[in-house]
Amino acid sequence: MSGRGHDKLLFTAALILVGLGVVMVYSASAIRAQERFGDPTFFLKKQVLWAVIGVTGMVWLMGRDYRGLRPYVVPLLLLAFGMLVLVLVPGIGVKVNGARRWLRLLGFSFQPAELAKLALVAYLARLLAGKEDRIREFGVGVAPPLIVSGVFFLLIALQPNYGTAVVILLSGVAMVFAAGARLTHLLAVGSATVPVLALLFWSVPHVRGRILALLHPAQASPRILYQALQSQVALGQGGSLGRGLGDGMQKLYYLPEPHTDFIFAIVGEELGFAGAALVVAFFALLLWRGMRIALAAPDRFGALLALGITFVIVGQAAINFGVVVGLLPTTGLPLPLVSFGGSSLVVTLLGLGILLSISQAAGMGSRLALPPRPLPLPVGGWAS
Repeated sequence: MSGRGHDKLLFTAALILVGLGVVMVYSASAIRAQERFGDPTFFLKKQVLWAVIGVTGMVWLMGRDYRGLRPYVVPLLLLAFGMLVLVLVPGIGVKVNGARRWLRLLGFSFQPAELAKLALVAYLARLLAGKEDRIREFGVGVAPPLIVSGVFFLLIALQPNYGTAVVILLSGVAMVFAAGARLTHLLAVGSATVPVLALLFWSVPHVRGRILALLHPAQASPRILYQALQSQVALGQGGSLGRGLGDGMQKLYYLPEPHTDFIFAIVGEELGFAGAALVVAFFALLLWRGMRIALAAPDRFGALLALGITFVIVGQAAINFGVVVGLLPTTGLPLPLVSFGGSSLVVTLLGLGILLSISQAAGMGSRLALPPRPLPLPVGGWAS
């Protein structure tokens, strides 16, 4: 494979976040694991296993030419689509806390929505890369990728998993825009679909309750406010430097799911503002390097693939941060690379492996600046 090495900053940031996640999962889950399973390392051992599998997959993929993925994009998309349908079937999909999001095989649970994110991004990258100037035609360039994204959005929303569904939809729109679609076309689609989506979300009682709790907390029930309030208590108790690793109090049955969706709150409580800011900084580093890789990619497929992977990871992290600090309604969306969960961790690391493969093809091993050659992404996305 050509190039002068992978992006070492991106690789290092990914490993640091995985390592931090392993430590924080143990800190946040040890007491609960002892009570439920008689083993304080129950969740730790699972997270370490998934981290080893994910990092191994990342290293393997970064050494391969990402262009070799093109023949497998459609089969991967169809596999993800089939799994999303199966997970909705009673008796096949595993229902936990009112949501049917998991498939269980050989004693292992897997979330098809995680695979769907990567499969859709890869498919859209290949589809849009072949559009060239026809991306500016609505029927040929804009409608097909948005329809596919919309189908995946609906399948994931039906689980229900609204956080991931929103990430899926926004990622599709971002990739279509970056490929050179007319802004007027996207605005027209948005003006027609946003009211429908708003009505859809508003019609779901618990979603409506969470939105109202965000906008008018004084009028919301304590049950709806509980998780968000306990998260903010955790962040407030952390202060500047935190209570100390392992010394957090909110994980002691005050904050639900402290090792999954709200692990960032435990980071803030035990490591303080400094630790939380460091985590945000690492995701900002992922965003910076991902955009640099997209701009330096040797072809449109690589550029759009890098953009999509970066958007999915960093966009999900941004939503998680917003939920934890109380700026967004509560949703079951894990913090990539940090939260407990095998599906999310492994698939995210595989995506980063592909991103690192693109960086190697672009010769990003020691490059910090923008490439001096023409960019593979069109500049006319803002044009009407």
